[in-house]
Amino acid sequence: MAVSFDRLHPALQHHIVNSLGWRSLRSLQERAIEPLVEGKHVLLLGPTAGGKTEAAVFPLLSRMLTERWFGLSLLYVCPLRALLNNLEFRLQRYASYGGRRAAMWHGDVGDSARRAILADPPDVLLTTPESLEVMLVTPRVEHQTLFSGIQAVVIDEVHAFAGDDRGWHLLAVLERIMRLAGRDIQRAGLSATVGNPDQLLEWQVGSSKGLRQVVSALQAAPREADVQLDYVGSTENAATVIARLHQGEKRLVFCDSRARVEELAAGLVRRNVSTFVSHSSLSVDQRRRAEEAFASASDCVIVATSTLELGIDVGDLNRVIQIDAPTSVASFLQRLGRTGRREGSTANCLFLATAPDSFVRAAGLTRLWKDHFVEAVMPPPAPLHLLAQQILALSLQESGIGVADWEGWVGGMPGFRRIPPTDVDAMLSYMAERELLWNDHGILSVGREGEQAFGRRHFLDLLSSFTTEPLFSIKHGKLDIGRVHQSSFAVKEDHPPVLLLAGLSWVVTHIDWDARVAFVEPTKLEGKSRWLGSGQALRYSLCQAIQRVLAGEEPGAVLSKRGKEQLTQTRSEFPWLTPESTHLVRSSNDRLLWWTFAGLFANSAIAEAIRGRNVQVGKVDNFVIAFDADAPRDRLDTALREVRAMDATILRTPVSDRAVAELKFSECLPGPVAKRVLSERMTDALGVESTLKRGLSVHELTDWFRRR
Repeated sequence: MAVSFDRLHPALQHHIVNSLGWRSLRSLQERAIEPLVEGKHVLLLGPTAGGKTEAAVFPLLSRMLTERWFGLSLLYVCPLRALLNNLEFRLQRYASYGGRRAAMWHGDVGDSARRAILADPPDVLLTTPESLEVMLVTPRVEHQTLFSGIQAVVIDEVHAFAGDDRGWHLLAVLERIMRLAGRDIQRAGLSATVGNPDQLLEWQVGSSKGLRQVVSALQAAPREADVQLDYVGSTENAATVIARLHQGEKRLVFCDSRARVEELAAGLVRRNVSTFVSHSSLSVDQRRRAEEAFASASDCVIVATSTLELGIDVGDLNRVIQIDAPTSVASFLQRLGRTGRREGSTANCLFLATAPDSFVRAAGLTRLWKDHFVEAVMPPPAPLHLLAQQILALSLQESGIGVADWEGWVGGMPGFRRIPPTDVDAMLSYMAERELLWNDHGILSVGREGEQAFGRRHFLDLLSSFTTEPLFSIKHGKLDIGRVHQSSFAVKEDHPPVLLLAGLSWVVTHIDWDARVAFVEPTKLEGKSRWLGSGQALRYSLCQAIQRVLAGEEPGAVLSKRGKEQLTQTRSEFPWLTPESTHLVRSSNDRLLWWTFAGLFANSAIAEAIRGRNVQVGKVDNFVIAFDADAPRDRLDTALREVRAMDATILRTPVSDRAVAELKFSECLPGPVAKRVLSERMTDALGVESTLKRGLSVHELTDWFRRR
């Protein structure tokens, strides 16, 4: 064992060697010991199954024993209940090595187990941000007593929290626990590789003081990976390929939606493949049984959504197969990391693209991967609606708080600290006017309308910062075509949205927001080969990689024969394309198409600025801003020149009124403020700035388009 091992408590040293039978620690585990036992905040970076849990827990348990922490002193927070279930036995075992106990509290844990925790708190508690909120606000929990001994928190899959509002919620809850404990709380984050580790660590630490350090494993030689891309054209064809390939092996297949999971699984069952299913709509017992059965089987397939992307153990895999493509390299790396763990085996992933748009997305994604690019994790800006939620929750926790007391509880959290005071004042006044809050001589409590809006099921809606996954079913009559992300409708446009699904173009005729269904009709608007960006919103970096591939760079994956043919066909639609600039192209119906490859949110902000110069804008998607055929060319030229010279920081994506209503707790914000918050969140400022700085090439290709 390395010298750092000697810094662990002797009881842990004994059990690591004798009970676990470990002859050495992994690189990350060795490197994490010193900063953690010295009390530093750390961000531990490592691949899936890289030993991150032990790297965090062993040094913190060592501190617990050496410094004689008693009672509940260590929190272990996860984004998924299934991940907690998977970790419970392991952490109970590790805690027992020092004569300590671990227990679990989340939404599926019964009342008797919760009462046992409250009666005799464990030393380590595995939980979620929402369950911590429950413990803070419910009258049944003496939260001051329960949390007074907290010394440290482990945040598993911290990158999964940081990218959305659950991260802000978690940080706010930890701020409140820190105040109850009366001390700074050491924070250890566990993460897969990210593009901005130093910024992620600063975010994770919140208002905590003290030294901080990013810790990663020693750089080994790059792992070889077998990544292939095939174009199959449909889910049925994908089922045929999976059934015929890699028979006798254990295969994990990722899909982008629950509907696609069920469709593919049914196709595999029809082909006599032993098939299991895992997604969030299944009951906990059904999902757990499927995952356990898959873990112990050999010749089988499990089809899953991203629920199996994080560190849930489903045994030793032979293959990962991706239907279509995820939207980030980080997500792909998580999935790729499920394979190649056995000595002598190679990490692998087979992409099976079912439509032209998903094929080019996979090609661009693997290009980024080959370039060793990983996206930065960016917390969503302007969490004013989360501050409203926290003020309501604090008024329940404390049975009323002073008008300015919230600042002492959560005001130091960076996301709240950056909110302009004028916005906070406007929010508080609005909540008082609507009686969401009552102000009784300077003491705030939940008002009559607040009870009506959030009080159902013991304020359950108030205790969670997220809603269900914002996916919409797309239907043509009774035909279920597929699902798309809410972002396809959230951006305000002059024309109805046009979607690309099942290889065809569809115009949206009606959106049922309550039922989350969009009804469509077939359309001939812009052929499918020229509208590749009509699905969910993509990042600027991925769209740029797609442009490079279409302009001639090779994908990072090895292409099948069908894949090569599909790439050749798609490239033939873009003979004018070069990677270094944007392109203004006149189409066969005399419309002008500005190919920016900037992503939906950047394009939408730029398009709104152009509209502000009295130019009619047509369809906007991830790759293109279209202008109506009758748009005067001189006016358009002037508008483009003026917009490209603008300060990019002032451009914003327009949002629809109904999209604002989908922002959780938006009812706590004045309408214009809520719209501004959502608009800022849906604007890709970096993509806007980079696009406006790029060159613009003009192509008059009317004859070429007619020949197509």
